[in-house]
Amino acid sequence: MLLVVGRIGRAHGVLGEATIEIRTDLPDERFVVGAQLVTDPVGNGPLTIESTRDHNGILLLKFKEVKDRTAVERIRDTLLMADVDFKEDQSSAEADEYHVQQLIGCDVVDEAGSTLGVLTDVLNLPGQDVLAIQSKFGEVLLPFISEFVPEVDIENRRIVVCPPSGLLELQKDNDQLVGDD
Repeated sequence: MLLVVGRIGRAHGVLGEATIEIRTDLPDERFVVGAQLVTDPVGNGPLTIESTRDHNGILLLKFKEVKDRTAVERIRDTLLMADVDFKEDQSSAEADEYHVQQLIGCDVVDEAGSTLGVLTDVLNLPGQDVLAIQSKFGEVLLPFISEFVPEVDIENRRIVVCPPSGLLELQKDNDQLVGDD
């Protein structure tokens, strides 16, 4: 499965190096010389890493297909993706670690099995990750902690949640207020 591992930022210098916003826990494995990355949009790639270096804590990559600063600016904000085998990748991960792409689209149910909605996003906030669930009452945000999310079943595309008391009722009340305008 293709996973987003980075995003191309600004050009650095005049020789075609680009700053990279890292979106992987394994940058040393994903950003190696010779690695070929798929891009989104597709027309900007694929890109082959020619060199890699750290500059004051910022990853700089030079791609074989990108010759100068102007070319980097043309592909700025392009997403970089790598093909990752989940079975291989999950064997080294902890049991409660997931890729966002594995979670998006999963059905979200309560402990009784009633459908609450579909997971649309995982927000990576400084304190913790937050699940964005599209319910019939609108978007519900739920901290991604074991107390509120006791079970994630990737194989069956199902997430069991135990939202704090009043969260769903608060969402219903807010939607009614918005609808009254």
